[in-house]
Order: sequence, then structure tokens, then C-alpha cells
Amino acid sequence: MMSPAVGVAAVMFAGVLLYAIFGGADFGSGVWDLTAGNARRGAPLRRLVDHAIGPVWEANHVWLIFVIVFLWSGFPGPYSALMRTMAIPFWLAGLGIVIRGAGFAYRKYAPSLRWAKLAGIAFAGSSLITPFFLGTVAGGVASGRVPADGRGGHFAPWINATSLLGGVLATVTCTLLAGVFLLAEASRLDDRELIEDLRRKTLIGAAAVGVVVLAGIPVLLVDAPTLVDGLLGRGLPLVVASAVAGTATIWLVWTRRLRWARVTAAIACGSVVAGWGFGQYPWVLVDSVTIEDGAGARSTMIALLIAAGVAAVLVVPPLAYLLRLADTNRFVEEHDNNHGTNDAGPVSATPAQTDDERRW
Repeated sequence: MMSPAVGVAAVMFAGVLLYAIFGGADFGSGVWDLTAGNARRGAPLRRLVDHAIGPVWEANHVWLIFVIVFLWSGFPGPYSALMRTMAIPFWLAGLGIVIRGAGFAYRKYAPSLRWAKLAGIAFAGSSLITPFFLGTVAGGVASGRVPADGRGGHFAPWINATSLLGGVLATVTCTLLAGVFLLAEASRLDDRELIEDLRRKTLIGAAAVGVVVLAGIPVLLVDAPTLVDGLLGRGLPLVVASAVAGTATIWLVWTRRLRWARVTAAIACGSVVAGWGFGQYPWVLVDSVTIEDGAGARSTMIALLIAAGVAAVLVVPPLAYLLRLADTNRFVEEHDNNHGTNDAGPVSATPAQTDDERRW
């Protein structure tokens, strides 16, 4: 029978999984914004990004807060060790979240094109920062560099081969996931030029993920043996599922079955994260603290499980409904209206850009 500690760890990891999928697609969209081009050429893609993530970009951070609260409450010792050892990457990831939110909001109301560009750069650049540093934290934990006493140093635990691999892999995976999600949105617009541009870049992104994964195999074999043993054991089915789903995603994008590609991309990303979790089990901090040893009082674990059940009833349905609303034809209607009133070409992503482009 599953112990309360393992149950809390499973619920907590479910939050990690959801944040990786939904937050990952959210952060990855900033990379696409960064590479969209100048104000006029990149306007259709930036408008697509705005409308795709606009209704849900703040809601995604619910999962991150959920995971931190459960880790702090349920596993206070590992939480303390993790925060002491990984303080710098956590601070940098948090800074990225704050700057990203400010940039995303301010660029819509910038008084000029210059300020809109600066806000856009802040939004896009910080979209790279957060997944990278969260990935370095995951790599440091997975490679056993977070000791139980938290005295692993401030730099070595996250500046190493496995941590850097985790950061790069998180970034390219988020970018690929966002590309596939944006393709599914663009397919509803029947904007063939936008679809083909996104499709070509998404396939390049898929190739980049493949290169990072292959390059990371020898790194993990040398630097994270405990994780590798877990991945080749209980985590192997999920590793295989990720490879199959990733291959299916590439094929679906190649053959322009874009809505199904969104499903397989989410499965591929989720399988990677779940494989990491199963591969790391039963450790909270690899080679240092197990789930049972790091758990708090039994009464606390039971209270957390009850809280998780209440949250599932009160929070999950509204979030699901919000995602459903974001997936309606509202954007298609707005896109048609915009193009119907602007025969000269796509309008820009912000009012400030529109005014400057008219002056040009």
C-alpha cells in the first residue's frame, strides 16, 4: 500500500508534470517571439503568441506555486537543502518570471515602437532564462549534487555537465512544444504563409532536441549513474513512450496533421518528465535523501493529501474551463476582422507598432 509520503510526492510530481507541459509551452512561445523578425514581418506571429497565451499565461504558474508549497510543507529538510544549494538558479528563474510578465504586459501599451521593442525583448529574453535555470536545478538534483545538509556550495551543484544539459534540454523542449501548439492555433487561421514558416522552424527545433538528447546520453552515463539506472529500469517504458511520441510529432508536423501533433508533443514532453521522476524514485534528493526519510510528520502528509483532493475539486475544473475558453474560435474571428480592415497586410502586434508603421 502506498504510504502518505509517497502519495504526497506523487501529487507534487504531478504538479511538476503539468507545469512542464503548460508552462513549458508558455515559456517556449517567448523564444518564437524573439525569432519572429522585425515589427512588420513578425507581427502575425507575435499576434498569434499574444492570443494563444494571453488568457492562460498567469494561470500556469499555479502549478509551480503548488509544487513549492507541497515541497516546503511535506519535505522540509530536502526543501531547506535544495533552497540553500540552488539559491542562485532559483532566484534567476524567479527574476525571469517577473521580467517576462512585465514585458508581456507592457509591450501592448508602449507609447512608441522603441519601447514596445524593449518590452518585447524583455519578454522573449526572460522566456529563455526561466526554463534554463529550472533545468539546471533538475540536473543538479538528478546527478546527486544536493546533499542533505545543504552544504554543496553555491555554484558547483548547478554549473556542471548534467545541470547544463538539463538547462539546454528544458529550453529546446519548451521551444518545440510551443512551436507545435502555435502551429495548431495557426492552422485554424488558414494562414498558409504563417503555417509554413512555423512548420519549417518547428522541424528544425525538433532536430535540435534530438541532437541535445543524443549528446546528453554519454553525459548522463558518466555524471548521473543513479538516474541512468532508474531510466533503464522502471523509467524505461516512459523513455520509449517519449521517443515514440516525439517521432510521431515530427511525422504529424511533416504531414501537416497539426492538431494531432499537439497531443503527441504533450505526451512526449510529459513522458520525459515522468521518466525522470520514475528514474529518480525513491529519492527526493538523489543519493542523499529518500522520500520516506525526508518526509515530515504523518499528520502533515495526510493533511496535504486532503488539501490536494480539495484543490482538485475547486481549482482544476476552472483551469480546464479557462483552457477550453482559450481554445475557442475567438482568435479566428479577431484575425478575420483585423485582416478585413487592413488590406495592406497584417497589423502589428501592438498599438504602438501600428502608429509607427503608419508614419513610415
